[in-house]
This record gives sequence, structure tokens and C-alpha cells, in this order.
Amino acid sequence: MKVDVFFTPGEVEGARIPGSTVVVIDVVRATTTIVEALANGAWGIYPTSSTEDAVKLAGSLGREDTLLCGERKGLKIEGFDLGNSPADFRRDVVEGKRLVMSTTNGTVAIVRAQDAERLVVAAFTNLSAAARLVADSESLVVICAGSDGRFSLEDALCAGHLLTCLPGVGGEGWTFNDGARAVLDLASARSVDVPLLRKTLAGGVLAAIGADDDLEACAVVDAHDLVPVLSDRALRLVQEA
Repeated sequence: MKVDVFFTPGEVEGARIPGSTVVVIDVVRATTTIVEALANGAWGIYPTSSTEDAVKLAGSLGREDTLLCGERKGLKIEGFDLGNSPADFRRDVVEGKRLVMSTTNGTVAIVRAQDAERLVVAAFTNLSAAARLVADSESLVVICAGSDGRFSLEDALCAGHLLTCLPGVGGEGWTFNDGARAVLDLASARSVDVPLLRKTLAGGVLAAIGADDDLEACAVVDAHDLVPVLSDRALRLVQEA
């Protein structure tokens, strides 16, 4: 398996996307929230790269069964139904709903990778399930959403632990770019916990707006055996037994 890890979406060469399985990671908070929404019965999530695109798409889908979700600088976008806190995506709120989402980093990364042969979303909360789903890939690209175009420790750590879950990782026939080697070394030295997340740039943003309780949800490993997969522009559920 050829494995490339990129620390921001801007590092990815477009030629590496088509024909590859792509995993997008935004631990704090978009991919954690997407996993939570699907676990609580959402029909699917449409990622968008701008507020304007989200509003336009929600209007075309019909607002009766569609929720607008998203944040800028951690705060819910004015006029939207939900922000980006996993705690807000309860079953009584999202079950059966189409969600249209726009976030600062995560959904932008997903949209940029939408030409992948297969695009999946991972977080610590679905780590093992995501690894099982992509284990048969010949070409794997892991994109960390980062923080405003900068390196994000929690995304890199999650990428490393995702790779360690792949059967036979590092054996004969495996090739890695420097990013993949770096995150494997990081994962061998560190596990995820809330104190670590509090020290990150994204954790600091949440603390500044009084939302750092979300870090508890973001740090839970394997809370769900499911994987969001992009199909017809929407992230839908792949359930792992």
C-alpha cells in the first residue's frame, strides 16, 4: 500500500486524489461531529466550502427536512440551525434530517478531496471502523484539515493512530511519504486525551468561546463503529459490525 499523509489540504497534489482512497480528519470538531450526527440517525451530511454555498444548497433541498449547520471561528453561523458542537447533534434534533454543513477547516478539506475514488471521514471516535474500511486500499491519502492552513497536532495524531490500526502496516509492499512516517512516530509516542487537546490551537479557540467541553467528545476513541463515506455529494453511513 502507498500511504501519503498531508498536514493541510493545501499540501495535497491534485493528481494524488483521483484513483486514491482519501481519509479526511478534523478532530476538533467537524469530523467528530459528522460521525456523531450519523450515529444519531441523520440521513446524511452535505459538506460545503462556504456559507453561501451552504445556504444555496439547503434552499434547493427544501428547508422542511434540512438543517443548516456550521461555524466560523468556532461560533455558530448567524441564521444557521446548528453550529459544530457534537453535543448539539442529538437524535431528537437530527434523526432523518439532511444536514448541510460549512466549517472553517473540515468541510473545506472534504470538498477539495471530493474527486477521490473513495472519500471517508475519520476521527478518534470512529478510528478502528475507518481503518477497517480503508485497509484494502492500494493508494491511501490522509488529509489533515489543519487549523486555518496550519499544522494541527490532534489531526496528525489521529492520522498516526489510524495508520497503526491498518493490518501489517510497515511490512513488505508498504511505502510512506515523510508525513506518514512522522505521524506513525507521533502515534507511537502519544495517545489522545483531553489535556492534550486543550493545549492545541483548536482547543484554545474552543476555550476562548466557552466550548471546551466539546473536547471530551473529541477524545473518545472508538465510540462508534461507523464510517461516513461520500456518495452523490453527501456523507452517508457505512456501518461496521
